[in-house]
Amino acid sequence: MNITIRTAAREDILRQFAYYLDEKGAPRTARRFLDAAESAIEKLRSMPDMGAPREFQNPNLKGLRSWHVPGFPDMRIYYLHREHEVRVLRVLHGKRDIQSILEEGSEDER
Repeated sequence: MNITIRTAAREDILRQFAYYLDEKGAPRTARRFLDAAESAIEKLRSMPDMGAPREFQNPNLKGLRSWHVPGFPDMRIYYLHREHEVRVLRVLHGKRDIQSILEEGSEDER
């Protein structure tokens, strides 16, 4: 199974890392987050349908799923499973306006 991580998802991960590092002054938590995000994405390679299905009206987001980052339950990985690929779209805090954020970038998911 191939894994594709969109640029926006990589930026999300780095932004959260910087938040723990700079704003919280917690370098160990920042590193733990990176490791947990990497581990969760790798787990999706072997079990791509384990995430919870999400429903959107936008046809480009049909089949979207989300999976938590272990140890960071509010952080969710939003991804699509298409044939032999898992495409990670975003990694976001669950309290954000997920629908609006994902709808913005959905044109790229055709």
